[in-house]
Amino acid sequence: MSHALMPVAEALQRVLAEARALAAETVALDDALGRVLTQDLIALRTQPPDAVSAMDGYAVRGADVAQAPVKLKLIGEGAAGHPFDGDVKAGQAARIFTGGVMPAGTDTVVIQELTARDGDTVTIEKATAKGRNVRGPGIDFTLGQPLLRKGRRLTDRDLMLAAAMNYPALSVHRRPKVAVLGTGDELVAPGSVPAAGEIVYSNGFALIAMARNEGAEINDLGIASDRVEDIAASVRRARDWGADILLTSGGASVGEHDLVQRALASEGLDLSFWRVALRPGRPMMHGRLGGMQVLGVPGNPVSSYVCAFLFLVPLIRRLSGRDDIDPVPESARLGHDLPANDERADYMRATLSTGPDGLIATPLPNQDSSLMAPLAKADCLLIRAPNAPAASSGSSCVILKLAL
Repeated sequence: MSHALMPVAEALQRVLAEARALAAETVALDDALGRVLTQDLIALRTQPPDAVSAMDGYAVRGADVAQAPVKLKLIGEGAAGHPFDGDVKAGQAARIFTGGVMPAGTDTVVIQELTARDGDTVTIEKATAKGRNVRGPGIDFTLGQPLLRKGRRLTDRDLMLAAAMNYPALSVHRRPKVAVLGTGDELVAPGSVPAAGEIVYSNGFALIAMARNEGAEINDLGIASDRVEDIAASVRRARDWGADILLTSGGASVGEHDLVQRALASEGLDLSFWRVALRPGRPMMHGRLGGMQVLGVPGNPVSSYVCAFLFLVPLIRRLSGRDDIDPVPESARLGHDLPANDERADYMRATLSTGPDGLIATPLPNQDSSLMAPLAKADCLLIRAPNAPAASSGSSCVILKLAL
């Protein structure tokens, strides 16, 4: 295999080449947020099924309240869930509350603020037009109406609608299963007291959060030591769990991903690439191990994050059945001058502010791939194309916004 650096776009194309939406499963409504429908949903009922009151007041015949004042005889009461089953005739009225079914004979609701009640007599103090304050049957939707389409990623509003359509559960693409593995003898858990040469493991927390935020099911494999046997054992755990994606972070001091690649090769990895024309993140790796896709991101925290943002997120979205898989580039203005770029695409951490011409992206002063404080401060990644010429402050640039 050539050791030439692969362009970012070609690398992403390879990652997504064989990715297909995962199989359907039926889940309860409260587990469907953010999931993608595998079939059209048609309404199983009409909403509302009957004419109902839109206000608290009195259900009447419109002809009786065309002029005011007028006195009507109160003959009953209807509330939501407790309809009045009598027949309202001329000169009569029924007390009604919001959501209550309109009694037979009525077609109008006079709001209570326009009335005065005295025992079983109600005085309508202001004329009300026929049909006012009444929601007709099917005003929202009707039985058999298609309302949510296959391929839609479900929002909170969609779940409200699906429930009203009378669906207790929905058929959606299953969640991608992502196993996350950190590697390195030097890594210790947060809360530890690191010995000389040890560092606190941090990458995995961002990677897991990112994958979970995209709707993935997570298996945190923890940290494997710098031994091929330990890494291979973790790879087998991911495979036995049924992972769709194995995400590894870090390699070994003798060469980024050397041990990870050897361990994966021992388990049958079909390597796709391992060097990308990307800063930060050049030594990123991708391959397949049976039905499991493998993404190996570098050990430097910023590199691991940027690689996951650019490659893991689109892969999870594709497997989830989504169409909107790529982060959306936006235009901004440079906050200060930048020198010419080299052969790698540069994804610089930058903050955003608003100027007279729109967004201003200002690269943070230190772009070292090990620095997490600037990454946490960043609002976006500012994209510098390979071999881009020097750019002056105020010139146009392209950014990818980071999640809040």
